[in-house]
Amino acid sequence: MKPKALNFTMAALFAVIICICSMLSIPAAIPFTLQTFAVFFTLFMLGGKYGTLSIAVYVLLGITGLPVFHSFTGGIGILLSNTGGYIFGFVFCGIIYLLMTKPINKKPVFKLISAFAGLVVCYIIGTLWFVITASQGAGFGTALLTCVVPFIIPDTVKILLAYFISKRLSEVTRLNAN
Repeated sequence: MKPKALNFTMAALFAVIICICSMLSIPAAIPFTLQTFAVFFTLFMLGGKYGTLSIAVYVLLGITGLPVFHSFTGGIGILLSNTGGYIFGFVFCGIIYLLMTKPINKKPVFKLISAFAGLVVCYIIGTLWFVITASQGAGFGTALLTCVVPFIIPDTVKILLAYFISKRLSEVTRLNAN
C-alpha cells in the first residue's frame, strides 16, 4: 500500500495532466480534446478513489477561473454553458469507475467495462445539460447526434489507448491502482 502523501501527490500530478490534455482542442460544437484520454488514463493509473479525486481537482481548478478547460478557457461560466455538463460528467465517470471496480475486481475486462459505463453516464449527463441550456431548444435526439455520435469512435479509441498505455506504464514504474 502506498503512503497517503504519495497518493495525493499523484492525484495532483494527474489533475495537471488532465489540464494539459484538455487545453489541446479542435474546435467543434463540442470541442475534440485529449481530455477523455486523460480522464481515463488517470482512472486506470490511480484507480477509482484517487482518480476521481484528481478529476474533481481538475474541475475545481477550472471553476476558480484557471484556463484549464478546452481552448484555454476557465470559470464557472464554462460549466454553466451548454457543453459544461460533459466536463462535470467526468466526475461521474470516476464515481462509476470506483463503484464498479472496487467491489468486483480489477481484471482488465472489468476496468474497461467500468470505463465505458462511466463514459455513457458522462454522455447522458452532458447531453441532458446541453438540452436544458441550448438556446435554440435542441431536442434530446438532436443533441445526441451533435454531441455524442461524432465522439463515440474517438472516445473509444482514447479509452483503449489510455488503458494500454497505463498498463505498460504501470509495469515500468510499478505505479498502479492495485
